Amino acid sequence: MWPSGWFDTTLLPFLSKVGPLGMKYWQWIAAPLLLLFCHSLGGLFTNLTGRVLRRLLRTSPEALVLDLLQRTKRPLRLLWTSVLLDVLVSLSGLPPTAQLWLDRATQAITVVSFCWLAAATIDVFQRGLVGTPWADEHPSLRALIPLGGRVSKVVVMLLGALAFLSVLGYPVSSVLAGLGIGGLAIALAAQKTVENLFGAFSIGADQPFREGDFVRVEDLTGTVEAIGLRSTRIRTLDRTLVTIPNGKLADMRLESFAARDRLRLACTVGLVYETSLDQIRGILAGLEAVLRRHPKLWPDTVIVRFVGFGDSSLNIDVMAWFQTSDWGEFLGIREEILLEFMGVVERGGSSFAYPTQTLHLQRSAQIV
Repeated sequence: MWPSGWFDTTLLPFLSKVGPLGMKYWQWIAAPLLLLFCHSLGGLFTNLTGRVLRRLLRTSPEALVLDLLQRTKRPLRLLWTSVLLDVLVSLSGLPPTAQLWLDRATQAITVVSFCWLAAATIDVFQRGLVGTPWADEHPSLRALIPLGGRVSKVVVMLLGALAFLSVLGYPVSSVLAGLGIGGLAIALAAQKTVENLFGAFSIGADQPFREGDFVRVEDLTGTVEAIGLRSTRIRTLDRTLVTIPNGKLADMRLESFAARDRLRLACTVGLVYETSLDQIRGILAGLEAVLRRHPKLWPDTVIVRFVGFGDSSLNIDVMAWFQTSDWGEFLGIREEILLEFMGVVERGGSSFAYPTQTLHLQRSAQIV
């Protein structure tokens, strides 16, 4: 792939013969070596580019810069390799057919590396933006960052696909014109897609829930695993994965358990009818004392009241809130409280009622 005068007179006659694409056989043998040389030199240029970027971004967070350099290292090396290969091929004096083929190949690799580099950069800045103070100060906009990153990558890929087709010689203008003519049909066919896309942005803006939240969507309960551009995936308690289109989800009744700042304990304590008035008063005071002693209790509202006479029990309603949003921790608190309630009832000299029925039999008088 260099001027062939010296090679033609020095190498074996067989290597000077013309092969495919009008290239001589020694040029075909030299091509992989040239590619390896460009790849090695591309690694050197990649390291130099990394040093320049570190200087330019010296005021940025160190973790963000390191992540950027790590994620862009491979696409940047591929880009430098394609650029160097394109320059050397243009100076090699190859036959027109081979020159055209190699030019298209190197330009296609350049387009691919640019798209790869852009997508990696978008991922890095998306991660970096999520952890900034600005994102903490604007929680309603924070959920839009992943969606914005996905949309940006889709745009990059579409532009890259058009550039790739143009490099390969396809008439991109005709393709775009055809898209313009068929735009109405595409718009009609893409109504649901557009609806789901706007639904995703609506969810991101209103933030009824976030990824990782435990939610109830009408009769469905589970954990939000991913909020995509088209749909949202929810992992149910049975470990199944339910996918709901965003357009439909935006119109559904959504309930997020993660938004709770405290959890409610509500139960009814049923005592046997043999319980005396003094015992009931003592048990009421004991139940409230158990609640008041707990360090996680939200003290503003504690309800322990005798509410009525049930079919088979004297009913006491208990309601209190505990300052935790962790369901697992709340289960432990509830268990502890209920066990102490059992001790209060036992020490109060009463017991828990259970459904019973009393059957009164009356003997009829026998007439002689």
